[in-house]
Amino acid sequence: DVLVVEKPPGVPTQPGLGHDHDTLLNGLFVAHGRSLQDLGKSRDFGLLHRLDLQASGLLVVGLSKPAYDALREAFASRSIGKFNWVIVKGVPGTPTGVIDRPIAETIRRGDGSIKKAFISRGGKQAVTAYRVIQAGRDASLVECRPLTGRLHQIRVHMELIGCPVLGDDLYASPPVRSAAPRLALHSHRLVFDHPLTGQRIDVRTRWPKDLRRILDKFGLERPDSGEAAPGTRRPSTAHDSV
Repeated sequence: DVLVVEKPPGVPTQPGLGHDHDTLLNGLFVAHGRSLQDLGKSRDFGLLHRLDLQASGLLVVGLSKPAYDALREAFASRSIGKFNWVIVKGVPGTPTGVIDRPIAETIRRGDGSIKKAFISRGGKQAVTAYRVIQAGRDASLVECRPLTGRLHQIRVHMELIGCPVLGDDLYASPPVRSAAPRLALHSHRLVFDHPLTGQRIDVRTRWPKDLRRILDKFGLERPDSGEAAPGTRRPSTAHDSV
């Protein structure tokens, strides 16, 4: 009924301009094509949320209609916990906080190939809670929990408070953009109730290998303990799914 998969960086979540056959959803169809086809386009072929191209981490996918519909309601009621590790420039002014600023979308190129988000009173409500895990040399490790699901929400909100995400090629200045090999954002934990059994599901993943050197560069330590917490589950990797 439910699948949690870990998306690697550089892999689009779903097909789009220039990416017809090399996306996470294409791979999921190889392993779960019958179930996803049965859900159909009206249910986004099981996809309940997405990650940016250069981001990595956990995504939950519905494999049956009852499960998908229940999880969709859970997302709408903000009862699903989505936790992201990000490395940002500088240190937020307060160690914990909630950013509640509406976000709108625009298209940067005429062909619709690049969408951007920006703070706007006319936008949709966007809420991000955050806490500083560690402060290092000119950068900090922050855990962000988006309570809404707007385009580039974490990236826009962190830039708003003067702490852009390292490696961000859309919103950060060139020095911040080049400070990491890719967007330093990793969705490391999902917490939700199983849509059919009600069992509490808490899935966690570890700090991505390709960003370990960035921690060392800024004097930061890995936020994962190396051991899964009791009752948590390890996700299947994208390679396992494909």
